[in-house]
Amino acid sequence: MTATFIAFAILFAVLFYGVPLAFALGLVGLVGFSMLMGAHAAAAMSAQIAWDTLTSYSLSVLPLFILMGNLVNHSGLSRNLYDASNAFIGHRRGGLAMATILASGGFAAVCGSSIATAATISTVALPSMRRYGYSPALSTGSIAAGGTLGILIPPSVIMIIYGSMTETSIGHLFIAGIVPGVLAVLLYMAAVSATTVLDPAAGPAGPRLAWADRFRALRDVWMVLALFVIVIGGIYLGVFTPTEAAGIGATGAFVAALLRRSLKFTEFIRILFDSARTSAALMAVLVGALIFSNFVNITGAPEAVVEALKSLNFPPLGVMALILIFYLFLGCVFDALAMILLTVPIFFPLVMALGYDPVWFGIIVVVVVELGLITPPIGMNLFVIQSVARDIPMTTIYRGILPFIVVDIIRLAILVLFPWIVLFLPRQMG
Repeated sequence: MTATFIAFAILFAVLFYGVPLAFALGLVGLVGFSMLMGAHAAAAMSAQIAWDTLTSYSLSVLPLFILMGNLVNHSGLSRNLYDASNAFIGHRRGGLAMATILASGGFAAVCGSSIATAATISTVALPSMRRYGYSPALSTGSIAAGGTLGILIPPSVIMIIYGSMTETSIGHLFIAGIVPGVLAVLLYMAAVSATTVLDPAAGPAGPRLAWADRFRALRDVWMVLALFVIVIGGIYLGVFTPTEAAGIGATGAFVAALLRRSLKFTEFIRILFDSARTSAALMAVLVGALIFSNFVNITGAPEAVVEALKSLNFPPLGVMALILIFYLFLGCVFDALAMILLTVPIFFPLVMALGYDPVWFGIIVVVVVELGLITPPIGMNLFVIQSVARDIPMTTIYRGILPFIVVDIIRLAILVLFPWIVLFLPRQMG
């Protein structure tokens, strides 16, 4: 246990010094394993992990979904999603902010990245909300909150990482994220409504469109709906595996970009290179995390944590509460990927020993990580928004996100107290 504490202290120091996460995890794990088991065993372990990870069939889902998200992002479907949402609810008080939440949910369904969702939707939604006199706090808060849906509504890069680290079914994780994702959209819209009730000037109503214009706007988003239904519906019904679904999704996104005539050859090559770079970076981080995880396991830290908590006679729900509180504090200083990679090796064995479902815990972890993305002072989505809206002070963005943090905590409590909300759909899968 002492070795684990020392390793984490060294790891945090190395990270704050500026060493990339992949190298920090791999280096600390390799040195620690060498000191306990010998240099030859450490080298063999690292080589085996690298080979197994980089040649894993199940992990081929990662670059394919990244490619799908990049193609959809380039094709301009985010604008159509926002226009369609705005056409139906933009005339309500706070309607543009609600449309931003809906558009974020739709974009998340074919993207898989929170930062990409926040960055893309902000360029579309922020100018409209400014034009209609929305308060900067509500505008930026709704965009930052909507962006978090990128890692919950499937497909999700974070779910793929979690599934690979814990050997949990990625398909089950994807399906389990649907209901919590819908619940998030509804609660975020409720937060917008509450904000505009308290301050009507924060989100004035926009113009009401005729029904013909609404359906015309809806017609432009059929490609996104079709992609989501085919990819996630196919996984749910057992027609194909997540890896096959990712290939179908990437192909569908490519066809959609061609049909919209938004894809030139040079741009397509750039998208391929961008997808390859992102995938390589994530694979490197995953290899480093697995090396570090192996070191943590041989130190006996997970077993020691389990025994320590058992000796305190804490009920399972009390232990989960402590874990979630720890995640909330960690989210103030670490990004989503670092939180997953650093904590899952410790907490996953503990949660399994308490009898919880690994799919349920995966969704709970994603929801808590979502909170970290919008929690001051290091919430990554907040900095993404600020990079787009440089004239809006960071304090204003912090103030705007507070209602959404409140409803996120409510959602987290609901999912913890009623696990069947998460597990109902996975248990019905074909």
